[in-house]
Amino acid sequence: MSTRIAVIDRDLCTHSECGYLCMRVCPVNRMGQECIIKEKGTQAPIFPIISEQLCIGCGLCVKKCPMFAISIINLAKELEQPIYQYGINAFRLYGLPLPKEGAVSLVGKNGIGKTTAIRLLSRQIKPNFGDVSKQLNESGMLAKMPIELRRYFERIGKELKMSMKPQYINRVRDAFDGTAKELLQKTVEKGQLKDIAKKFAIEEILDRDIKHLSGGELQKVAVAAAYGKEADIYYFDEVTNYLDIEERLRVGVLLRELAEKKSVLMAEHDLTILDYISSYVHLIYGTENVYGVVSQIKNVRAGINEYLAGFLKEENVRFREYEIGFKGHSEGEVKAPVALEYGKFRKKFKDFQFGSDGGKIRKGEILGLVGKNALGKSLFVKMLAGAEKADEGESLELKVSYKPQYIEAGETTVNGIFEGEAINSLVFEECKRKLKLMPFMDKKLTEISGGELQRVAITLALSREADIYLFDEPTAFLDIEQRFEFASLLRKVISESEKSAFVVDHDIVFIDAIANRLVVFDGKSSVKGHASAPYGKREGMNAFLNMAGITMRRDKDTKRPRINKPGSALDREQKGNNEYYYTD
Repeated sequence: MSTRIAVIDRDLCTHSECGYLCMRVCPVNRMGQECIIKEKGTQAPIFPIISEQLCIGCGLCVKKCPMFAISIINLAKELEQPIYQYGINAFRLYGLPLPKEGAVSLVGKNGIGKTTAIRLLSRQIKPNFGDVSKQLNESGMLAKMPIELRRYFERIGKELKMSMKPQYINRVRDAFDGTAKELLQKTVEKGQLKDIAKKFAIEEILDRDIKHLSGGELQKVAVAAAYGKEADIYYFDEVTNYLDIEERLRVGVLLRELAEKKSVLMAEHDLTILDYISSYVHLIYGTENVYGVVSQIKNVRAGINEYLAGFLKEENVRFREYEIGFKGHSEGEVKAPVALEYGKFRKKFKDFQFGSDGGKIRKGEILGLVGKNALGKSLFVKMLAGAEKADEGESLELKVSYKPQYIEAGETTVNGIFEGEAINSLVFEECKRKLKLMPFMDKKLTEISGGELQRVAITLALSREADIYLFDEPTAFLDIEQRFEFASLLRKVISESEKSAFVVDHDIVFIDAIANRLVVFDGKSSVKGHASAPYGKREGMNAFLNMAGITMRRDKDTKRPRINKPGSALDREQKGNNEYYYTD
């Protein structure tokens, strides 16, 4: 026995423009019953509504919908009642994690319910148990809850204080008018602001207006504001976007220390940082933008390994047809002819100067560009691409495909940005399928999310006919599975075409998966930066992690990279041997 759910994505549905095709093809409708009808009301737009009780699960409406807006799914009987549903034929979440002593993380794809869970737990939205026709009062809501969940909701916001760091930090910029210091003064405990600013290395930006902070600066201020508030439970929704590896580890150490005294619940996509901070995880699986199911609580190592395997042991549920695998060794150097040799670059600004060593890149090779923020990685890529003129040094004379760090969303449609481009149709179609672009190909760029915009941008860059491919932070806003899909696509395209690529990114797992050699950036952030000639992988990663003060190991079962606890026996041993990562 199963429960059938029907979801219509209203961001995709064109309602009357297609002539309500779903209503016309539905066999139940054609037999005289009203399985799919127009919603009641006269105010446009009027969307179709699918009766989950009358639906026979034939899938005709799903196949015929021109916008891929409809999903019909059969769920197990035990998932009959969700904890929350957004509306008629809308996303629903089954089950809810609970904070406990230590750090608990939510692991899952984008659009699967992690933020919904945090919004429910922080009382931004109220559980409705799938009944969207009425709003339950407090006593009615509590009466429908299992006892452990009821105890939590009875206490939160009363005897239990909470602190919250939201997912979208740009909303902080839109909502607050003032300096970083003034924002922190609203949340950080009295007398603690100076100490908090030092811990997060934000002393120099305290007097800057929030609206003038970079993404990384704003992220650190937002995390610091939540961290510095006196509370019993702390919610952090994505903390690593815009941060370099050193900043990620600093935040990781602070949140790990916080979790030794308070309860921390977090959603995050950087596996190494999530693994480092957390003691436990809940896996959330399902179909993005349709439904999500919260798993039982699991030990962090076992839980992440189950997520990578796509199979929950205790629940006996397979939620992915394939495993996400790691090699027991890093990507090695490519033994191929040199594709091009690039010279030294010099560039001087009023407050920042940059220099780089020359180097060579081979056919079928990917160079990973690693280092702290504000050392010139994006500047280096722009000079290679010719988007920024160097004081000394020449941009590449070959045909370049460039994916910038920040993507501007114009009024054109997703389909529109591919028109007039010299596109490799085979690569384009594979990217569309694996990165799941089809549902929003007809939408305007201004109407899609940051993660969707990123997937469009990397598809465009990778699909172009070019000699050299330049990617600046391609994993920002991508979930764990999307990062691995893109890594696989990138390696395949570069290897098979015998072209070359430069990739800037802060996700070590991703860089390890794609790069053959490394260019390491050093210097003083926002003052002076320098880029090395390409290092061999082992030498380059040791140099980079040495600067960041981090050692890493591979998980003995999955071979995934894991950060060693600073000062641990393994950390001391690897530093003593000058082997910061590759110990095999």
